[in-house]
Amino acid sequence: MRSKRYLTRRRGKLLLQLVAGVLLCAILILLRAAVPAAVDAPEHALLPAPTGLTTSTKVRPLSYSPRLAWDSDNLAIRYELEFFKEKPEGLSDIEAFDKAFYRTNLVFQNSFNPDLRPWERELSGKQPIYWRVRAIDFLGLAYTPFSELTPLYLDAELPPMEAPYPDGEGEDGHLLYPVYSWTPLAGAARYTVAIYDEDPEHIPDATPIEELRTETAEIYDPQPHYGDSPFYWRVRGYDGAGEPVGKWSAVRSFRNAPSDNWQVAVFGDSISHGGGHLSYGPAVLAFSYLTYLDFPAINLSQSGDTIGMSVARFDRDVLPFHPRYLLIMTGSNSLRAGEDVEAVIDGLETIRQKCLANGIRPILLTLPPMNPGNIALVFQEETVDDWAARVALVNDYIRLHVHIDVAEAIPTERGLLPTEYALDGLHPDANGKECMGRYISSHWEEARRQADALLPDNP
Repeated sequence: MRSKRYLTRRRGKLLLQLVAGVLLCAILILLRAAVPAAVDAPEHALLPAPTGLTTSTKVRPLSYSPRLAWDSDNLAIRYELEFFKEKPEGLSDIEAFDKAFYRTNLVFQNSFNPDLRPWERELSGKQPIYWRVRAIDFLGLAYTPFSELTPLYLDAELPPMEAPYPDGEGEDGHLLYPVYSWTPLAGAARYTVAIYDEDPEHIPDATPIEELRTETAEIYDPQPHYGDSPFYWRVRGYDGAGEPVGKWSAVRSFRNAPSDNWQVAVFGDSISHGGGHLSYGPAVLAFSYLTYLDFPAINLSQSGDTIGMSVARFDRDVLPFHPRYLLIMTGSNSLRAGEDVEAVIDGLETIRQKCLANGIRPILLTLPPMNPGNIALVFQEETVDDWAARVALVNDYIRLHVHIDVAEAIPTERGLLPTEYALDGLHPDANGKECMGRYISSHWEEARRQADALLPDNP
């Protein structure tokens, strides 16, 4: 084992890179304390307003508790919505308007279930009403204008939205550790997600193999799910007293099958699992670098992995799929928490040797830089002072083996992961994930050729 050699190299260097992160953290904390829940932005520097808002007509109205949606904005932390009884005069597209009869700025995805039934009697016969939406950033600043006013024709005879609306996008991401998300249901304080190995819509007495509970509209499954048959999930809302609100949602399914003969798998922590920009989890595929690869790959990553956790689950999670190539990126969580560099290198070497012993060709990915100031601001977590030297030592080790230098994919600022590519300082956002995916694809043929030389096929 060569790892001790790397511990003597470059130790103590790169620490000045922390200064920029600490100063940024202090500035943002002061700004955040001075900003109310939602603040109008100046006219200049605004990005385009949201588009694609749900509308309705006299012929095809909606209920008084509908599901409304709009095109997603990958820079939004949350959204502000306003509803008007009639089209107001003197409306500004860059300022909230006090004549809105319903307003919320706590919408964290691009869909919402407003409960307008308390205004049903007042609004009846005065259709349409109008609504609009704008995007809000981490500091509570509106960084887009409001959208155009959009008409809504409502009908009290139509039933309200009766169940959470599951988001099925993540089911195309082939996540070994699924992430379930949905449009929240008005009146629900918490949710239960039920997972099945048979379809409960066609088999009414199907019994869940797992149940997860959460107070948010998203939950990470702590269990891996794979097999030749699909898995199914649905979600139901409950009020504060634990009583059901509405019905079970429609059923969604996903499938992760070793028999599909996956040639490439990705193995790592949350950077590979997906998600970013605070409000987006792995179910939103724009925040997964696998989306931007030129070749198919199954995602065997798990958020929160330390190097020890990755080593411990290798046999269980990788060997059943037996991919020809395994892209490996793990260790960032261990390094920023101060775990010994040698332990991280030893863990990566253990994974690499496990691959070779089982006929799998390992391709290591260098670890991206971090931004401790942003990590502290978003997660309220500290990063060890010598994080940069630690990452550099691990990357030195990685570059001695078959690898793709993903650390070079995202332009850095004084060695720090820029805010414009990773709001939280650790997980690249959609633009950062695209940089990573495109970089891997552009270096794939050379890395694959080198990996094939490790384990030549039998003639």
